[in-house]
Amino acid sequence: MSQTNQIAVVEQSVGELFDRTATAHPELTALVDGPTGAAVTYRELAARVDVLARWLGAIRIGPGDRVATWAPNVPPVAAFTLAALRLGIAVTGVNPASTDSEVARQFEDAGVAAVLTTAQLADRAAALGVRHVLALGDTRAGTSLQDVLAPPALARPAHDPAIPPVAVDADRLALLPYSSGTTGLPKGVMLTHRNLVAVLEQLRQRLDVGERDVTLAVAPFFHILGATAAMLLPLTTGATVVTMSQFDPLDLLRLLDQHRVTYLAVPPPVAGFLATHPAVDAHDLSALQLLASGGAPLSPDLQNRLQERLPDCAIGQGWGLTETGGAVAIPDRRAGAAPGTVGRPLPGTEVRAVDPRSGSPRPSGHDGELEVRGPQVMEGYLGRPTETAAILRPGGWLRTGDLGHLDPAGNVVIVDRLKDLIKVKGFQVAPTEIETELMAHPAVADAAVVGGPDERTGEVPVAFVVLRAALDGGQRHNLADWLRGRLAPYKQPAAIHVVDHLPRTPSGKLLRRDLGESINR
Repeated sequence: MSQTNQIAVVEQSVGELFDRTATAHPELTALVDGPTGAAVTYRELAARVDVLARWLGAIRIGPGDRVATWAPNVPPVAAFTLAALRLGIAVTGVNPASTDSEVARQFEDAGVAAVLTTAQLADRAAALGVRHVLALGDTRAGTSLQDVLAPPALARPAHDPAIPPVAVDADRLALLPYSSGTTGLPKGVMLTHRNLVAVLEQLRQRLDVGERDVTLAVAPFFHILGATAAMLLPLTTGATVVTMSQFDPLDLLRLLDQHRVTYLAVPPPVAGFLATHPAVDAHDLSALQLLASGGAPLSPDLQNRLQERLPDCAIGQGWGLTETGGAVAIPDRRAGAAPGTVGRPLPGTEVRAVDPRSGSPRPSGHDGELEVRGPQVMEGYLGRPTETAAILRPGGWLRTGDLGHLDPAGNVVIVDRLKDLIKVKGFQVAPTEIETELMAHPAVADAAVVGGPDERTGEVPVAFVVLRAALDGGQRHNLADWLRGRLAPYKQPAAIHVVDHLPRTPSGKLLRRDLGESINR
């Protein structure tokens, strides 16, 4: 078992952390809209956060309520999130690529009272029953709000006096990201202000982030990696966040060069692009001091190639779960992480390997299911006590569903996954969710989905179906059309194989490993 030095758990809210930072560094640049170059200082951002907090108060949304952000990475998402957190309102982020049924499920489960979204998605949000829809650039909300939310206008000051600080209990719900956990459909992960303040302090210590830093928000804010590492960490330490509303590799290089980005968190496909694409040589990335890869495994070969490309940059992969605020073990600011490992556990974090069946600790260096204990571990799943009890052991240990061990240097080594989740570009895809939609098709008698290897995305879903009757080629194509209207693009199977039967145990449990092996033959 590994335990690093403890951290002091401070009785503060995320809003208090931001207010303290904005007061200490009022003239530093807080946010830059990458596509337009529009920038806002911490003083100006604090004023915009205040205006948004006033709007939330005016529509009687306050402590204990929940709101959503349904938009790409733009500065107003950060402002809206901070405004809600200042008032004790929990925020759930929604993927703009999600279908209406997926969004409706999350809105209903979370109890969303208001949503910040784009003009293009505003009508869809209203049709899903959200009472208060605040659209970017929506003049119906009032001129002052339009000034706050339109990225090109973000640099203009607001003149309203600040509202008094709101006392927010550290144990109040702060973020409600949705995760499939180790199995099953997406569930709301309850992260309190105490959880977030802890993980932000853990990240700050390991990454040494401060007012001299600039980061590029590649990871989406609705994803836990983007919410913590790319938004809340920099904005509570005085760093600058440059946003990307849509990922484009050449734009990535331009923004890294133009804004002298110092640290960057990316999924492995982006790390692969930086390691191999010839366009990298045409840009100055010498300001980059740390590149951390997360969301899916980074091979030692790719890490070594990236290190050759960026010799003065510390490189490594990290490991975390939505249930741990996105971080358990990460690279060091100056040393990176040893290839083949995900670095050392964060301060105040314990990691142990146990027998997956009995839960008894495994001997040092032996593989087992990795369990984590620390102040960043979630309170549980929203409204799901059974699922919470299945993943949280007595004593506060969180089952991760990952197989691995700790090496002699204290680094965490991930060997394999015990869980069934498929990771596509760092996003978790639950096979059960796709199987449920396939089974809803009248021609499908049985269905199973497993992950298949893909050089571009890391993994892709691959489906196997048993049909009730023979289908011709056109009807088989109809299965893909059926899913297209029900699932986000990254959840779409790369292939749908028709089989006579699915491998199951006598008790009916699906043998996914057998299907996975058939893909790799």
